[in-house]
Parts: sequence; C-alpha cells; structure tokens
Amino acid sequence: MRIGFIGLGTMGGAASLNLIKGGHELTVCDLDRNRGKAHLELGAQWADTPALAAAGADVIFTMVFGPKQIESVLRSENGLLSAIQPGQVWIDMTTNEPTLSRALAAEIHAKGAIAVDAPVTGAVDGARNGNMTQFAGGDEATIERLRPMMELMGPVHFMGPNGSGAITKLASNQLWAIHATAMGEALVMAVKSGVDLKRAWEALKIGASESWCMHHDAPSVFQGHYDPSFTLDLCMKDLNLIVGACDAAGTEASVTRLVRDRFLKAQTTYGGDKGELHVVKLEEDAAGLSLQMEGDWVPHWQK
Repeated sequence: MRIGFIGLGTMGGAASLNLIKGGHELTVCDLDRNRGKAHLELGAQWADTPALAAAGADVIFTMVFGPKQIESVLRSENGLLSAIQPGQVWIDMTTNEPTLSRALAAEIHAKGAIAVDAPVTGAVDGARNGNMTQFAGGDEATIERLRPMMELMGPVHFMGPNGSGAITKLASNQLWAIHATAMGEALVMAVKSGVDLKRAWEALKIGASESWCMHHDAPSVFQGHYDPSFTLDLCMKDLNLIVGACDAAGTEASVTRLVRDRFLKAQTTYGGDKGELHVVKLEEDAAGLSLQMEGDWVPHWQK
C-alpha cells in the first residue's frame, strides 16, 4: 500500500519502520526532518506538510503528542482535511480526547474518506519489535481489510465505533498509572519491612499482584533511570484526559484522581521532563530508601 505517516516521535518513528520493512511505500512527515533519517534510508519519501503526506496515499497514519497537535495536523492550513480524498483511510494513533476524536472522524467522513481511531500501547520496545497493541474504533469492515498491514506494527483489537479506540486507550493508561503507583508503594513497604528486594520482585510478579508494571517497568526503577522514554509531562497529559473521560461518563474514579495527584506531585518535585516512574521515586524518597538493584537491566527501548 501507499501510506502517509505523520508523526515520527518515540513510538511513531519506530512503528512506521515496520511498515517499510513489510513492503509498503511510505511518505513520512514530522516537524523534525532528522527523525525521518532511517525511513529515508530505507526508501521512504519526505513530505513537508500533512497535506503532501496524504497525496496519493491509500492510508494516512497520524501519531502526535495529543489533542492540540492532532487538531492542528487536521485543521490547519495544509492540514490533512485540506487534502484528503474520497476512499482514503485516516488512522489516528494519537492518545486523544474521545469527543475530539469523534468530531474529527465526522469531518473526515464528510470528505468521503474513512476515519479509524487506533491509539496504541506497548512502550518503545513494542513499537520497535512489531508488538505494539492497537485499539481500533471505526468501521469494522475497513479495519478487517487493513488488519494485515496494521498487524505489521502489532496486534489489532476492534473496540467498536469511532471513539471506542480512544476510550479504550485512556482506560489502559488509567490502569497503568494506578499499577505504577501501587507497585512503588508495595515494593517500598516490603523492602522497608525487611524483605529482600529481588525476592519481593520475583514473588510479586506472580499471582494476584502480577502486572505489566511489575514485569516490564520495575527494572527501570532498579536501574535508577525511571524510564525517560515517557515523561511525567506526557503522563499528566494522559491523566488529565482520563479524568476528563471519567467526568464525561459520570464516574467517581476516586483512585484515579488520587493517582493523578501523585503524578502531579512527581512532576512538580522532579520536573516534567523526567521519566514516568518518578512516581515510584516519590515513595522511595518519603521512606528514605532506594529500590536500585544490581542486575543486567537492558533499557526496554534498546531491546
């Protein structure tokens, strides 16, 4: 297929390489041309604007920071809406506000094109290795038709009509933030009570306490870098979207609101550019101990 890919950040840059390696023709676009160096070396073309990235494409992917950025990509001069043609498919992988996701989809549909919201999870190693989970909302027949291409980047889960993918991604990040905060509290409590850290970690990776965080993210704490591949600023952006979705749904979400407060404290204490797992460091510092541990901890974005 001929594919336009807009947004070559940490996740988008890695995921789009898998489309090229899978044999598809890509035209890539980003605010920073240097991010497209590897893509161009593999035969991709460069586009200076979203409109040019869409020209002649069968499918256009977008993956940018958040709602403000995706709205600009679509609605600005030389944006996607100025160029998209009937029959083209727009797949947005941005973690977006569900109401905006549906509104932009409606504008795409009015042009005779098709919109799919398919935000992703799985961290940088998932994007690099073609194991980046996609939560897809939109026309099911279109998603099934495009599944073989999309699955070059990772598993695709059909969630329902437009907006369903956006909501599912927020729910996924909601649980991650809760788990990350709880992981820090549990490990600190165990270690301060006299349990060996390595033994505690091995035990808490099984049974009722098992989680993605305990398997995938704890080593970033043990190594002491707290995962700079995803910042506290990004966490706060997502948590504000999540709380907004809870408000829109009319749910109490008391734990989620407490967790947002913890991430806000981490952002204020350590800086928004610091790694997401500094929410665990808050607990370490309050207890006066460190969870750093000797080991062969290869950063996940290098795997």
